[in-house]
Amino acid sequence: MNPLRWSFRVAFLLGFVVCVALLGYALYSEQQMHLTPCNLCILQRVAFVWMGLWFLVGGLHAPQRGGRWVYAVLVLAGAVFGAAIALRQLWLQSLPAGQVPACGAGFNMLLMQLKGHYIPLSQFITTMLRGDGDCAKVTWRFLGLTMAGWTLIWYLLLAAWALLPRARRRSLDAPRPLRRTRS
Repeated sequence: MNPLRWSFRVAFLLGFVVCVALLGYALYSEQQMHLTPCNLCILQRVAFVWMGLWFLVGGLHAPQRGGRWVYAVLVLAGAVFGAAIALRQLWLQSLPAGQVPACGAGFNMLLMQLKGHYIPLSQFITTMLRGDGDCAKVTWRFLGLTMAGWTLIWYLLLAAWALLPRARRRSLDAPRPLRRTRS
């Protein structure tokens, strides 16, 4: 069960399953635990959706050499974006109470304003990326880490996982000849 010997297809499909499981837990925490996601949390979900999409497409396509790099870079782009958002949220959560930004409009309100043409797309994106006081609230911890801390860990693990099939030695990629035994 050496992961370095797993095929590209298996590795990427497993990455897809992990992304789906993480998104499933995010929905569970929202619906069952009544944790309302902030703007940065929603952007982190978008990053997991992006990564999961490219894990799935890469796993189904199972390209050779150069194509594998393309899929790895696409997954890596989502991981870098998600990690940057998670770091921003961790920074907001570490601020003293007096320095936390004021609470702003939530995602649904911003989306309604965007659809009604009350705010331009650039302001919508800036507000989403900036986060607000809601993003600084810590409402969930597991083993001492907030949800943003856990998502950061998962972005790093999934980025490494996407690069793992590319890190294999060429000898592991090549089919092995059958050995003949003398009778």
